[in-house]
Amino acid sequence: MRVFVDVGEAAERLEELIGLAARGDGVLICRSGKPVAQLTAIPKPAGTLDDVWALAEEGRANVPAGASSNHD
Repeated sequence: MRVFVDVGEAAERLEELIGLAARGDGVLICRSGKPVAQLTAIPKPAGTLDDVWALAEEGRANVPAGASSNHD
C-alpha cells in the first residue's frame, strides 16, 4: 500500500509512518500535493558465515549417533 502524507502531517505521525515503512508500505511525503521524499525501511543484513555454521551445528545435535548421509 502507498501512503501519501503532507510534511506537517508526517511530523505528527512519524512513529506510525516508520511502522508502515518497516512492514514494507511505501510512504511518500508531499509538499503542496507533490511527492518530495520517500520513507523506506533499511534492509536487514544477510546473516554471516558464522550464523550458517551455528545453524549447521544445531542441526547436527539432532542427528542420531551412527547415522550416515550415504544413500546407496
